[in-house]
Amino acid sequence: MTAADEPAFDVLLSGTVFLDIIFTGLPRPPAPGTEVWAEGLGSCPGGIANLAVALRRLQLRTALSAAFGEDAYGDFCWEVLSEQEGVDLTYCRRFYGWHSPVTVSMAMDRDRSMVTHGHRPPVSADEMLDPPPRTRACFVHIEPEEELWVRTAKSEGALLFADIGWDRTGVWAPELLRQLDGYDVFLPNHVEAMRYTRCDTPERAAATLAEYVPVVVVTRGGGGAVAVDSASGETVDVRGLNVAPLDSTGAGDVFGAGFVLGTLAGWPLRDRVRFANLCAALSVQHFGGSLSAPGWVDIATWWRTVSRRSHGDPELRGYGFLEDILPNHAGAEVRRASATIRLRASG
Repeated sequence: MTAADEPAFDVLLSGTVFLDIIFTGLPRPPAPGTEVWAEGLGSCPGGIANLAVALRRLQLRTALSAAFGEDAYGDFCWEVLSEQEGVDLTYCRRFYGWHSPVTVSMAMDRDRSMVTHGHRPPVSADEMLDPPPRTRACFVHIEPEEELWVRTAKSEGALLFADIGWDRTGVWAPELLRQLDGYDVFLPNHVEAMRYTRCDTPERAAATLAEYVPVVVVTRGGGGAVAVDSASGETVDVRGLNVAPLDSTGAGDVFGAGFVLGTLAGWPLRDRVRFANLCAALSVQHFGGSLSAPGWVDIATWWRTVSRRSHGDPELRGYGFLEDILPNHAGAEVRRASATIRLRASG
């Protein structure tokens, strides 16, 4: 392949960008008629921005197609994604009169609950990606309605990665899994996987989903992940890393970014799952889904710290492949979520 034939991007994304406001350290859920104070507060772009930032921090060329409101929240999210993180927003559009969606996330007891308000974007992804740019991979959130741009990208050689969301109807219709036809990798969490397949364990759910798509990875929150490659028959089970979680918002997206990187780099399945597991574990120690994502500095720092004791721990020893993949120049420190947005410089 010549330089002229090389795809413009490593990963193309489409979805909704939210302004995320995250409360942490809540002693209990707020009861009616009461007020609860949180110990911590963070704000950052969320939704599909979680995945976009996580991919860019792993130095993948990432393009996003999304609607943005022409409001202060939209300005903030645009600036963070484009100017701070380097996500390509060529295929995004601003809309006057359409306000930016907002999610409030409340982190309690190693988990979180969320409240969201927003409206459907004024135009579809197919309208904004007509045609889509050439890309090595796409990451798609599976919906009942098929998006035509995805098939166009697939016909031009893109690998298709997919996840799936919480079913607000509570039906968890298995028919939705038919939309996975033609996809290469599926990365649901254990609750989604078990409910769509009617299986009683993440491991059985992964085996069932492998009938739909070549590679399935079912994440188990802090419990690691199980992966099945239906082509080779390989099954990988990786336990979670022992970290102190602050906020789990977006951890699944950060896991997905790590798995995409490993897949595009051609790593063995076990190394891909371990690397993704590490990225997610590092992310839950910070506020928010997008700006909690680790960069190479964070990954290198973690390995330098744990490698000294990895000889006595078989699970940590399994991360020894990092020695061969860590960049010589890990890059700059990444920025984290702050309690407010667009803090103005003094003076």
